[in-house]
Amino acid sequence: MAWFKKKADPISERARALNSEIAALESKIKKYESQMDPPSVGGKFRSTATPRQTPPPRRDVPAAPVAPVFEKVDTKRLMKPVDTTSSPEHYNEFGARKFDLPALIQRLRDLFRGPTTSNPKLVSYLAAGGIQGMRPLRREKRIARNRFLGLVIILLLVLLGLLAVFLRGR
Repeated sequence: MAWFKKKADPISERARALNSEIAALESKIKKYESQMDPPSVGGKFRSTATPRQTPPPRRDVPAAPVAPVFEKVDTKRLMKPVDTTSSPEHYNEFGARKFDLPALIQRLRDLFRGPTTSNPKLVSYLAAGGIQGMRPLRREKRIARNRFLGLVIILLLVLLGLLAVFLRGR
């Protein structure tokens, strides 16, 4: 099993292929534009039998500025939530904050847990391969493998320690 070999990233390979395709198409477009005849300008005389047509708008003249469109932004989601854990009961008579063991444990849990996502259900589907046809992400597979190996090593160390204790007791 090639655990220590870095696999090629399929996304970057696909991006390289698409960029080369785009470059090829752009070169074809330039070639065809150079082969195209310049638009013929009408002669000196025009027919009075048909009404005069308005010329098409020129490409080099910028169009009239368009008014910007603003979206409504939910500012409640952007603002930092108010700290609800702070109350007068959390402070002693000198104004210093009392020691709060449950809050300390919660802060440590949050520190190791990492940031929360805006759509956790989608993230869990993508990570676990719950969407039909989607494979689990490489990073998630690596994390799960490393977690499993770490737990197996810890279990073996605990079992060896228990065995050593029992053998010394005899």
